[in-house]
Amino acid sequence: MWWMQQTALEYRLNLLKYLADETADRAIKDNGNVVIGPILSGIINEREKILHLNKEPIIYITDPDGQIIFTNPQIYIKEGEDQIQKSILQSKNSIQKVKLNDGNKVFVVKSPIDYSEKRYGWVFIIQDESSLKEVDQDHGILAIMLIGLGILGLAVIYVLSRRISRPIQKVAKAAAQIREGNYDIDLHEDAREEEIYELVQSFKQMTNRLTQLEKLRAQLFAGVTHDLKTPVTSISGLVQAVKDDVVTGEESKEFLDISLKEIKRLQRMIEDLLDFNAISSGAFTIKVKQENLNELIKEIAYQWKVTQEDQNFELNVKVPEKFLFGMVDSLRLQEILINLLNNAKQALAEDRRIEISLYKSDNNRINIDVKDHGKGISPEEKDYIFEPFYRGEKKKLKVRGLGLGLPFSRMLAKAQRGDLVLKESSDAGTTFSLSLVHQPEV
Repeated sequence: MWWMQQTALEYRLNLLKYLADETADRAIKDNGNVVIGPILSGIINEREKILHLNKEPIIYITDPDGQIIFTNPQIYIKEGEDQIQKSILQSKNSIQKVKLNDGNKVFVVKSPIDYSEKRYGWVFIIQDESSLKEVDQDHGILAIMLIGLGILGLAVIYVLSRRISRPIQKVAKAAAQIREGNYDIDLHEDAREEEIYELVQSFKQMTNRLTQLEKLRAQLFAGVTHDLKTPVTSISGLVQAVKDDVVTGEESKEFLDISLKEIKRLQRMIEDLLDFNAISSGAFTIKVKQENLNELIKEIAYQWKVTQEDQNFELNVKVPEKFLFGMVDSLRLQEILINLLNNAKQALAEDRRIEISLYKSDNNRINIDVKDHGKGISPEEKDYIFEPFYRGEKKKLKVRGLGLGLPFSRMLAKAQRGDLVLKESSDAGTTFSLSLVHQPEV
């Protein structure tokens, strides 16, 4: 609309300038006299029809000093108002925009009446700005264009929204199925939009993950139940044998010793469950303070080593010459490292070496790596080692437990603003890395 108005304004001002020039030419005769009359008025009226204005312009013919001598249409001019303003008369611009006393804006187009290089008067054409910008005759075309664009836009929006919403609706239906416990869903990957494709892919991966975890949950529940039931069954059988005098003397004492060991193992499992539940629910305390990690790690490694019945392995502790200080809870850090060292010892093969390395990483954090030289973790098990109650197939056969060591250790690490990750695992061994907050010595 603005462009149409500006185009109409420019076009009509050019026509007014043409009308002013033609009027000036027809108003002067060969003898230099300015002639005005019905013929000139008729010519002006014919030319005005070309402009298609709702309101006809006012044409003034003046003498060289701006004194009005003719108007078209004829209008009454008060005494003292028959003179064109000097500012308009003296301006070098042939087209001027003037603001009237009543606030209206008009355009003034002027053309000189010259003959033989002598000026005999002026032609002034005055028209309202609003009339020059009027484009009523083009509103129909504009309306058709806008309606057409609106219909086209709605059609495009509808098509695109259907195209985008259809896969989203399928994902929503699949989510409803999963909520009801049905993980058997069918999602096609035919979406062309990258975001929708990524959404479908992520949802399928999530569904596959949930399916695997659901199967794993059932297996783990059965495994945990078995691990808890086994020592109870053993204790019950041993105590019953002693009670019924099936064994006597030294043999009965041996049965009672075995029972006590099974009870301690059962107590340890229950304590693990209680600790895991406490840290999962946040019902535990962490007391961090600045610690010399060089000395603390050496002390933890030594205490763990001397408590091991089987000493047929080598434990190497590598710390930097410069002391590293971190904000840790020393007791919780000891629990993490003992869990990692126990796992490392259980994984040892022919090369019976365990290495603990303390160093400062590039991101200004402190890392503690625990590396064994076992056969490593299988690729299909790597994604589940931090899942509660998960135990690898090889470990199930060698060691009894609930599978809470690594999940519990990671929770303790995160509670100290750190993290525990599987750094690498291969046929040459496995390395777990514990990161902690670095606290320079004050």
